[in-house]
Amino acid sequence: MTKRSIIDVPDLSLPELDRLMDTAEDIIARPDDYADACRRKKLATLFFEPSTRTRLSFEAAMYELGGNVLSVTGAATSSAAKGESVADTAKTVSCYADIIAMRHPKEGAALVAARNASVPVINAGDGGHCHPTQTLADLLTIRREKGRLDRVTVGLCGDLKFGRTVHSLIGALSRYAGLRFVLVSPEELKVPSYVKNEHLKKNGIPYLQTTDLEEVIGDLDILYMTRVQRERFFNEEDYLRLRDSYILTPEKLKKARKDLCVMHPLPRVNEISVAVDDDPRACYFKQVLNGKYMRMALILMLLREAGKL
Repeated sequence: MTKRSIIDVPDLSLPELDRLMDTAEDIIARPDDYADACRRKKLATLFFEPSTRTRLSFEAAMYELGGNVLSVTGAATSSAAKGESVADTAKTVSCYADIIAMRHPKEGAALVAARNASVPVINAGDGGHCHPTQTLADLLTIRREKGRLDRVTVGLCGDLKFGRTVHSLIGALSRYAGLRFVLVSPEELKVPSYVKNEHLKKNGIPYLQTTDLEEVIGDLDILYMTRVQRERFFNEEDYLRLRDSYILTPEKLKKARKDLCVMHPLPRVNEISVAVDDDPRACYFKQVLNGKYMRMALILMLLREAGKL
């Protein structure tokens, strides 16, 4: 058996993505069958950046599989505060845990950890780079809500420059047929050229860039809202100027399709009005729950491949 880590969604083939979603669906249908699947196994959650949903989702996933959790929350509470490297941290934690989930503010930190750990590492977000398990939650949500992952028009709105969830989702969905993207953002927060070149242009996927959400909302099957991320800005003035660029309200949703799926990786600030929460098209809290099931499926897959189950 070999140790395998998941740093980005392309680390998983399309058949593997489908199998993970099938496993998640089975967990949803038959949770008792998985209650002891990871008995006596330990997940280490190393979170050097603030998180609520992702950290708790990983921990809930492991507990619901019958396993245990070792947790580090914040660099200040770990030996990173003393200058310990990511590589040494990964080697050390490998002595205690069977699998690691790590979030870190520096791009590439998860890859460094994976290369030095002796157990599987799951990237729980590295800076503005990627967030693969959020993308797994997104894919399952789209499949459950729309019944498919191909032949959909996906609108991405908000911070498309720094949003790692956006970059990962574009990369994942670009592997399916019949996709069309509508990219809605201020000029300053457009999708980076490398993302468009690598995923959209290379694969001949049609896309539209616009600054006007209301103009295009009626064309969308999926609307993926994102917050403008204060922590990614170097200039407070720019953040304050751009933070309220798009606010989704019930009034704006009147122009949308009746079967629109509204998603958001959370946390939201005010880019989706709380009045939208009661709309049947609001799927962002379903997304949160789907994230737990996909993380359960991923933990199972990696531990089985590593010969630990």
